Amino acid sequence: MHLDFSGQTVLVTGGTRGIGRAIAEAFAAAGAKVAFTFRSSTAEADALAAQIAASGGEAIAIQGDAADPASADAAVSRVVETWGRLDVLVNNAGVTRDTLMLRMTEEDWDAVLDTNLKSVFHFSKAAYRVMMKQRSGRIVNLSSVVGITGNAGQTNYAASKAGIIGFSKSLAKELASRGVTVNVVAPGYVMTEMTEKIPEAAKEAFLKSIPLQRGADPNEVAAAVVFLASSAAGYITGHVLQVDGGLAM
Repeated sequence: MHLDFSGQTVLVTGGTRGIGRAIAEAFAAAGAKVAFTFRSSTAEADALAAQIAASGGEAIAIQGDAADPASADAAVSRVVETWGRLDVLVNNAGVTRDTLMLRMTEEDWDAVLDTNLKSVFHFSKAAYRVMMKQRSGRIVNLSSVVGITGNAGQTNYAASKAGIIGFSKSLAKELASRGVTVNVVAPGYVMTEMTEKIPEAAKEAFLKSIPLQRGADPNEVAAAVVFLASSAAGYITGHVLQVDGGLAM
């Protein structure tokens, strides 16, 4: 299926690495104008914007903290001021601070909930009025299978990702009458810089629990996001699409 986003504008949070970068590249390859946010990796952000431009696309790198409501408002305003509209919002920014709850500090909890869940609220709220006025739009939020199954040592992360699912289903009901869909992609084990830090023994044990016996390439997650943002998924809203190799069956 060829999905064409020519003339459409996309905003991706946390777009310089891993899944976020793959999402930004996939939308650019499909013809979209892509804006993406980043917190500190300026060199990577500039390189990605240059890469998209070199391929004939348009890209804007926007620095800011995803957990900051002012950053969300500024990013959405920048897209609308530059390109006149916002067609797709992808809430991808996320962090982990894994530890057993007994050792988890309030700072560990707040840092993960603020970046992973509160940012989804802030960016969706900033996009809400724009998409409502357009009477069209797509919001795709990145959750995780951990938000469905839970995982020891990740109470903060699992809570944030489960919260995204409940948030998205509720927002989908609010925006449906305005022609705006809201969906969730829940990846499993994805081969990124974040997962490469997992000890080898733990990684092997985890891979054995996946029916497809391998981790996902970030591009496989990006393909699911692009599909849910496309016209082909126009009658899908409030859905959680697991891209997990069967892990959470």
